[in-house]
Amino acid sequence: MNFEYFIAKRIISSKSYKSSISAPIIKIGIAAIAIGLIVMMIAIATGIGLQQKIRDKVVAFNGHVLITNYDSNNSEESITPISTDQEFYPEFKEVEGVGHIQAVASKFGIIRTETDFEGAYLKGVGADYNWKYFQEFLIEGKLPDYTNKRNEDVLVSQYLANRLELKLNETFQMVFPKEDPEKLPNIITYTIVGIYNSGFQDFDANYLVGDIRHIQRINKWKKDQIGNFEVFINDYDELTEKGIEIYENTPSTLNTQTITHKYGSIFEWIKIFDTNIYGIMGIMILVAGINMITALLVLILERTQMIGILKALGSSNWSIRKLFLYNASYLIILGLFWGNILGLGLLFAQKYLKLFPLDPSVYYVTEAPVFISASYVIALNIGTLVLCLLMLLVPSYIITKISPVKAIRFD
Repeated sequence: MNFEYFIAKRIISSKSYKSSISAPIIKIGIAAIAIGLIVMMIAIATGIGLQQKIRDKVVAFNGHVLITNYDSNNSEESITPISTDQEFYPEFKEVEGVGHIQAVASKFGIIRTETDFEGAYLKGVGADYNWKYFQEFLIEGKLPDYTNKRNEDVLVSQYLANRLELKLNETFQMVFPKEDPEKLPNIITYTIVGIYNSGFQDFDANYLVGDIRHIQRINKWKKDQIGNFEVFINDYDELTEKGIEIYENTPSTLNTQTITHKYGSIFEWIKIFDTNIYGIMGIMILVAGINMITALLVLILERTQMIGILKALGSSNWSIRKLFLYNASYLIILGLFWGNILGLGLLFAQKYLKLFPLDPSVYYVTEAPVFISASYVIALNIGTLVLCLLMLLVPSYIITKISPVKAIRFD
């Protein structure tokens, strides 16, 4: 039988332990561990969740890598066409890990209603378009179908629909000005078949999705000419590596750009979340550790006579230290238990009930997203337990300085 564990268990289970002078301090220590774990779990879950959500929304509108022409065009409008007659299209076989490639084009126009107007880009897509992300964003109606003949069905954002007072199945005109202002513009009457809300206001305010063949006709392009290619990879963590590979496997006349490069300011901003997470974790573990050190010192002070008796009976300093470390481990585990219960409860409540909304103009999402994974929950629990115990090794050294004679006489 483990002698130290046996004694620690008897101390923990005794009634005097629960009603002793140290009881309030012990409860504070347990609460500190629980609160620290809750805060760390929320910081990681919301930090990673926000990063992934923002990243996915940028990917939804651009793909992971964009293949475009070299030109001086700084707008989102497609000016110089690219032929779809490429070795990498419709399947990018040269680069392993590419999941999908699609041809798109953009054209600026003015949405005109009876009472209002708004400038926006028509993102033209075709039969090869992957609707995976927009399926998640869809809040009303259906996704348009461009696999058959050219049609005037469009997908409009909730932001634009509210701003222009448009509703599902209504029609509106979109005016596409020509380079020569003296020439009459192209006017197309579109029908709203679906309304989406990505929560990314920068995109929602500027894009509606329609048939690419309208843009080809307006620009007088051939059927095999498009604005640019959007490439989707299977693993985002390999984005930089795959971006280089894609660049090396495309013609020298074409340029490639990863979304982290195109939207550098957004991705640099979300990288700051990592620093915040590490900072919060460090502070919380430090606070929890200090509270546990205080609790341990009080426990040692309260059990000074017992320490003297154990030393007089032949127990080594390390044996007595282990006894108190077992005791402290119980308190830490108790704090972790309640921390997990409350922390996971809050995270699941936010995930399914959407309790805490966010301003999409600032955070690019409408509510605080959470990422829940067993891996980081387990790592947090183990890490907190180990680090707190390591911090307790130093104060437990005070036991070696206690004299048996003085300790037994201690009152």
